Amino acid sequence: MYVDGWLWAFTRGVRLRIAWATLAGLLSVLVGTARLALLGWVLGRLLAGDALGHLAGPVAGVAGLIALRGLLEYGRAMVAHHTAARVQARLRATLYAQITALGPAHFTQTRTGDVILSVVEGVQQLEVYFGQYLPQLFVSALTPFLIFAIVAAIDLPLAGVILAAALATFLLPTLWHRWDSRHSLARSQAYKAYGAEFLDAIQGLRTLAAFGQSGARARLLEERGHSLFQATMWLLGTNTLARGISDVCIALGAAVALGLGAHRVQAGSMELTALVVVLMLGVEIFRPLRELRVVLHQGMLGLSAAQGIRDLLAVQPQVRDIATSPTKALGGLGGGAAPLPPDQNNRVTADPPIEPSITFENVTFAYPGGRRAALRDLAFQVAAGERVGVVGASGAGKSTISRLLLRFADPSAGRVTVGGHDLRELSLRDLRHLIAVVSQDTYLFHGTVEDNLRMGRPDATQAELEAAARNANIHEAIAALPQGYQTVVGERGVRLSGGQRQRIAIARALLRDAPILILDEALSSVDAESEAAIQEALDRLMRGRTTLIFAHRLSSIIGADRILVLDDGAVAESGTHATLMARDGVYRRLMAGQAGGGRRDEGLFDDAPAGAADDGAAPASGDSSSAGGDLIR
Repeated sequence: MYVDGWLWAFTRGVRLRIAWATLAGLLSVLVGTARLALLGWVLGRLLAGDALGHLAGPVAGVAGLIALRGLLEYGRAMVAHHTAARVQARLRATLYAQITALGPAHFTQTRTGDVILSVVEGVQQLEVYFGQYLPQLFVSALTPFLIFAIVAAIDLPLAGVILAAALATFLLPTLWHRWDSRHSLARSQAYKAYGAEFLDAIQGLRTLAAFGQSGARARLLEERGHSLFQATMWLLGTNTLARGISDVCIALGAAVALGLGAHRVQAGSMELTALVVVLMLGVEIFRPLRELRVVLHQGMLGLSAAQGIRDLLAVQPQVRDIATSPTKALGGLGGGAAPLPPDQNNRVTADPPIEPSITFENVTFAYPGGRRAALRDLAFQVAAGERVGVVGASGAGKSTISRLLLRFADPSAGRVTVGGHDLRELSLRDLRHLIAVVSQDTYLFHGTVEDNLRMGRPDATQAELEAAARNANIHEAIAALPQGYQTVVGERGVRLSGGQRQRIAIARALLRDAPILILDEALSSVDAESEAAIQEALDRLMRGRTTLIFAHRLSSIIGADRILVLDDGAVAESGTHATLMARDGVYRRLMAGQAGGGRRDEGLFDDAPAGAADDGAAPASGDSSSAGGDLIR
């Protein structure tokens, strides 16, 4: 039988429990053997002419052994299932840690549905593998030899026949499954493909309806469903054949044992009572093998599902976190790998404190699969407390700057520093405690308004929550909701307007109180009425903070201390609004194009290569209509 070494590694810490489950199974076999031996002896005595009344004691013993075996089977099942649950919990924790380490960059190149199915369905299918297949495998492997030792004491030739049949029943179906494992893998891949397409259809339901493509998507799902049906039928066919192999081995073994036993009784080599006992024990030797046959199919499905988990865990993160590396220190911040402690306002502090200045030193970066570099030898500085706007045409590299500063990716060349410290010398936790983000696509989790606000600071008091909401111009709107701060906002905040979601994001950033602020197209998806309230809240948020503003609208950057104009991944111009407008350069041409042409929304990965869009981006809703004018690209 097959034990996957990679999955077996996850049983570290619970292997004693697996041993206990196996031992309980073997004790159950011994009790069952004793029951059948005693029952066979009773039947032999009855055939020999003994009165049933004289056998009351042995019959009561059979009943007691049946009860004892039931208790052992119950205990074995509970230990096995509890063991499986612990292994699954460890697997889920490992997968979540890996997904966190891979970060957003990984999901620009893979489908969310595949990952969800691996984490949820794949781990769930392994419950049978760890809880039933593994313990039953060990019991089934040891039982033939245990029964052989008992039967050999009665009749060695019959013991040999039964052992040979048991080993054939044990090995041949597994050899078949291993040879034909491609069908299990094909079914797992078809299941993932169908699940991923279905998830896409649910997430894009409004788009499908708006463009009249619901029927086309239904036909695609039908095709995927048919492929899943075919793969499932092939798998069921091979599983049925494997069960047939088991049944043939068991039937042949029993027939040969009966024929040989009858011949030996006729020849006087053994007694009839002994033959009856041996035949009864044959039932017990094949029972664990029949039980293994039942879970073998599910065990193989679990192995196939584990392939997706294995593939996910094998992916190497593009960004290495120093906090997970025992050989690196926190460069210059005390020399240890311990995370920086938060101060009384929940800001991460160092001794001495890190100055919230930003420097890009000759940074070059290219997305995987991109035809050209998104940033080319980019160099600029942002002083502590300075407010800098970053503008440029779509694809100029604006969002890539944000991604590198948040360390969703590392530069191909050059370095990014905060307070003079290379970002690669800071743990991701410490770095991201220094930065607050308000982005174009505000993500709200399914939960209450308060839950989403506490993402900024979990230990905030109710008074602090309300103060942040007032400063973000959203308190009155929250108070008007049916349950106020306890109102459930729905998945992605679907029950709120775009402007309300954006102001909640600002309140969240206010609670975080980080010294560096990134505004990534924060006004691109709201209407003119909401823009005024949001801009006022943003002005409060930016006070005293080092701020990078990636802007669509002039109102967001006209008051900036300095404006960087990007062109083809490099700084083409730098200066105040008035200075840049006085030149006949890129900035002025952008303004001229804006004056004549409306706006185009762009996402977080607008300068990423094709296919690098965020799969989890929510469509804009509510008051997300365009107001036109005041655009800078």
